[in-house]
Order: sequence, then C-alpha cells, then structure tokens
Amino acid sequence: MVTLYGIPNCDTIKKARRWLAEAGIEYRFHDYRKDGLEPSTLQQWINELGWEALLNRRGTTWRQLDVQQRATIDAEQAMTLMLALPALIKRPLLDTGKTRLLGFSSEQYRSELL
Repeated sequence: MVTLYGIPNCDTIKKARRWLAEAGIEYRFHDYRKDGLEPSTLQQWINELGWEALLNRRGTTWRQLDVQQRATIDAEQAMTLMLALPALIKRPLLDTGKTRLLGFSSEQYRSELL
C-alpha cells in the first residue's frame, strides 16, 4: 500500500493527493500532526534520504526557529526537531513500499507508480 506522509493544509500535499486520485492510485494519507511519527521511521528515512534532504528549510516553522539553532543544526538536533515539529519534514514523502520519494514531481510519481 502506498502511503503519503505530510500535513493536509500543505499546497504541495494537495497537488500530490490530486495527482494520485486522478491516476487512480489507492493510498493512505498519514497526517504527521494527527497520526504522529515513530522515531524508528524517521531514522529509516534519514538513513535512506539524509537528514539535510528531509529538513524543510523553506517553511514558516523553520523561519520561526532561533537563528543560532538554525545555524548550528546537526543530524541529532534535526531528528529531535522533526519529531517535535513535523512541519519541519519536507513534504510530501511518498512511500511506495519499496522506494521513498521526497517532494512532488508528477514525472517522478508517474515513473514509480504507473
């Protein structure tokens, strides 16, 4: 089963959900805020994709962090922050069961799912 991770009010999540629906692909939506995130799952993603790729530095949650905290962030701090503030995880993250895709690209989704 394909799982789409994110937060529902994110515009990129909305695009991904629309694309999946139009392509007729069944998926489960995992809302970080409602459903939480297991540390072991996040650690697997970090191992596979890298914490730098997972860390959303473009959103308001990142900008609201202390300047010093942003300047000195490392892997351990990033994981702690992403678990506490899931909006810091780049989205969407699509888990196909064999591959994790970060961000939304219709071309990438098409090549992986169709």
